[in-house]
Amino acid sequence: MSVAFRRDSDEEHLEPKFEIPIPPGPNLVTPRGLALIKRRVTDIEAHLAALTGDDEIKAAKRDLRYWQTREVTAQLVPAPSGKTVEIGTTVNFRLHGKPRMISIVGDDEADPAAGLISFSAPLARALMDAEAGEMLDFAGKDEAIEIVSVAVFSQ
Repeated sequence: MSVAFRRDSDEEHLEPKFEIPIPPGPNLVTPRGLALIKRRVTDIEAHLAALTGDDEIKAAKRDLRYWQTREVTAQLVPAPSGKTVEIGTTVNFRLHGKPRMISIVGDDEADPAAGLISFSAPLARALMDAEAGEMLDFAGKDEAIEIVSVAVFSQ
């Protein structure tokens, strides 16, 4: 019999639900980032207790597994000195002459729209260990970045 005429169940045609991918590399976090992860775990656990639908419960458990894994693997970074660009610093710089300001944080804390970028982002990697006054190459261009100032990120 042709598959077109068979109907064992609708579930065999549903898209599989995969785990939320964990970013590669170490899970470096700022104190603020660790607090956000812990709060997320607590919020999901509270939300899970109120759920009744199987699909909702499965989705919440999937989210909970991700955040619990992130909590267990979190590596708190030492407090930055503010002299060089590190995780937990805010950097004022000029990119191709245009002023910009970003803070470098952990993967789960990143919010580019708010100026928080992950330490694993290409721009953050280019800035790491630089000091005020340095000129850095970026995206194949010589001296594309000028570091104006570095300060500890006020969390």
